[in-house]
Amino acid sequence: MTLHIETALIASSAMSKEGQTVWLKMEALQPSGSFKLRGIGHACEEYARRGARRFISSSGGNAGLAAACAGRQLGLPVVVVAPETTSARARELMRREQAEVIVHGASFTEANALALSMVGEHDAFIHAFDDPLLWTGHASMIDEVAHAGVTPDAVVLSVGGGGLMCGVIEGLRRNGWDKVPVIAVETDGADSLAQSIEAGARIELPRIASIATSLGSRQVSQAAFDWTRAHPIDSMVVTDKAAVAACIRFMDDHRLVVEPACGASLAVAYAGRPELAGFRNLLVIVCGGVTATVAQLQAWEGTLGAS
Repeated sequence: MTLHIETALIASSAMSKEGQTVWLKMEALQPSGSFKLRGIGHACEEYARRGARRFISSSGGNAGLAAACAGRQLGLPVVVVAPETTSARARELMRREQAEVIVHGASFTEANALALSMVGEHDAFIHAFDDPLLWTGHASMIDEVAHAGVTPDAVVLSVGGGGLMCGVIEGLRRNGWDKVPVIAVETDGADSLAQSIEAGARIELPRIASIATSLGSRQVSQAAFDWTRAHPIDSMVVTDKAAVAACIRFMDDHRLVVEPACGASLAVAYAGRPELAGFRNLLVIVCGGVTATVAQLQAWEGTLGAS
């Protein structure tokens, strides 16, 4: 029994074209609303087994919600330290999962510092993306693809801190798909991986200049950057406008609301980029996200369309 569920793998007629089937791994259907429940749930189970009596996390969104969801299912208290920029909706969703939410600091850096200072002897700190336990949990989505009998020629996914990418690559490799390339997508203004690849070293963005705040890690994990030298990875960057447009189109096509961080990958699939033309089976990770509403997506569409 796991805290996450096995999600649907569907062929998208809206994205597929002659000679190419686009497969969607519907991680937005996880109980917490995003793929993060896989890795964070796995980590929470392991830390509980080791004796943790409380979980502490720092997040303004999906990671905190996944930690809250995992803690509730395991019967252990959860404290989430959220920066002041965290939306009222995100706070409400975390509290609905019985987490204690502490709002602190103007940025994630300050919230994270407070969260780390609170960790006691019987607590476990739940990182949003940089923990090998998370990657092992995320890898299970690729196991499910293999069990479904689908062999991807490439995987399209969104990158923030790099936890999803690390997990997907771990999953590819444990299923013998070492040479299957990963298309790593970011939005302009949150493209720390793309800039790191270009610089040949891990860089830190001075600030996040994108509405895709779930991709808003100013620096990718070291492990994610290391994979760019050990696994075939193609980095792509899309605009906020393209990401939001893809979210709205996806809502019409597949009746599911996702946030712009997820829309970045969907934008690449919808655009039919020439770099993807040679792949017969294209797997897109629909990572999900609960911080955006229909009304907010429509407002962004209006604002970005006018800009």
